[in-house]
Amino acid sequence: MPLTVKSRRKRSTRIAVTILSGALPMLLGGAILYMQAGRALEQNAEQTADEALRQFNLMLDNTAEAARVLLPLAGNRCEDAKLALREQVTRRPFVRSTNLVWDNNLYCSSLFGDYQEAVNAGDYAHGQLWLMDGNPVTPNTALLVYRLSDDKKGALTTLDGYHLSNVLRLIGRQTLLLLQVGNHWLSADGKVHSGALSALPVAQSTRVSERYAFTVEAGFPEGETWRYISSEYPPLFSLLMFFGVVAGSIGHILQKRASSPSVELQRALEAGEFIPYFQPLVYGDTKKWSGTEVLMRWNHPKEGLVRPDLFIPFAEHSGLIVPMTRALMQQTAALLAPVSATFDGPFHIGINITASHCQDLELVEDCRVFLEAFLPGSVTLVLELTERELIEPTPLTHQLFEQLHALGVMIAIDDFGTGHSSLGYLRQFNVDFLKIDQSFVAMIGADALSRHILDSIIELSAKLDLGIVAEGVETEEQSDYLTAHQVDFMQGYLFGRPMPGADFINALSDH
Repeated sequence: MPLTVKSRRKRSTRIAVTILSGALPMLLGGAILYMQAGRALEQNAEQTADEALRQFNLMLDNTAEAARVLLPLAGNRCEDAKLALREQVTRRPFVRSTNLVWDNNLYCSSLFGDYQEAVNAGDYAHGQLWLMDGNPVTPNTALLVYRLSDDKKGALTTLDGYHLSNVLRLIGRQTLLLLQVGNHWLSADGKVHSGALSALPVAQSTRVSERYAFTVEAGFPEGETWRYISSEYPPLFSLLMFFGVVAGSIGHILQKRASSPSVELQRALEAGEFIPYFQPLVYGDTKKWSGTEVLMRWNHPKEGLVRPDLFIPFAEHSGLIVPMTRALMQQTAALLAPVSATFDGPFHIGINITASHCQDLELVEDCRVFLEAFLPGSVTLVLELTERELIEPTPLTHQLFEQLHALGVMIAIDDFGTGHSSLGYLRQFNVDFLKIDQSFVAMIGADALSRHILDSIIELSAKLDLGIVAEGVETEEQSDYLTAHQVDFMQGYLFGRPMPGADFINALSDH
């Protein structure tokens, strides 16, 4: 982009901006990777908790089924029921022992036969499950006791903690997986802990069994997110570092180019880089060249020829459009004045002006100097009012236009029919020409509404005794239509594209 200049920032500021440019994509990329890793860990924890819940439900289904089979035997003599108790231990996976209860008294065990021990229902979560830290036979070894009761009858079946810890260890693997029953919870190392379960630092997921009184917790230890990133995303880290270096380099390079368009425009103006291009106008009837519109181009030393829509708005905003137009008029006079003796009648020369030109009377002097460079009567200078900025009808503006008319300068409204103030200009200013916008000309033969608008503009100009110029003529059909409607002048690619001054002068002899 040509609208840049050399940076004048302090060295420390440039270094800081370069570092920030390089660090920003790395920080943003790191944040994205961190969030992605967090989502992956959450999904992992949820899947692990779901699988553990399913496995524990299956194991307890077996244990509960054994208790349901044995419950009708409660109250029978232990000698008569002992074989049935041991049969359930043998036939049921995961069941370690079975027991019969009568009136809250454990009186028969598959391990000991006749046995006496009180059963406290309050030890069981929801009266159903009790996570124990061992019994007299296997102290310090986890047991999960399932209780089933019906009035005085009761059956107790125990599930070996070895199987429970295996599930926690094998399913969990990298995940922290815990089984909670009431106020006790079991970890993967097979140890039973008492008290409230501590929250897991990363990606905690909780699952509650709908069939039994237990909860499964899954999650990860502190710092697991970064460990996951370092193990799973090494190539992406390298890519982030690459982008960081590239972004830092780009930031460093861009700082060598300034952010002020007006400074670069001022430099280009002083260097004489704004040059005139000429697009011919022709008579509507004979199609002979009648004049030209002078268009500004920027011949940038590095970017080459720059389109006006890329710099004219900046020039208008900064106020540089006035000296740029003055330089354009001087170059135009220097190119065309030497050949003005060859002009067949007053040669129409159109130059665009904006609201900035109408804020003082310097334009009058610029036009006087321009006309004095030509043979008297050899040219007609037409100033074309553009509508990118609204021209206010102030007393100064009216005085400006009066003095311009006194010099013989004519006023045209450019792109008539598209701007919001076109009709207002007709009422407020004494204009001489209307230039029909090319969008209406392009619709000749294609769009009936646009053609009607075009006809109305032509009719309006005739009623107001204004000259009319049709822009953007590209086809013979458009040319014939405009000729038939007695349009005074035409301009467009059909008759000639904008060209440098030397080419235009060479082409004059042929037209």
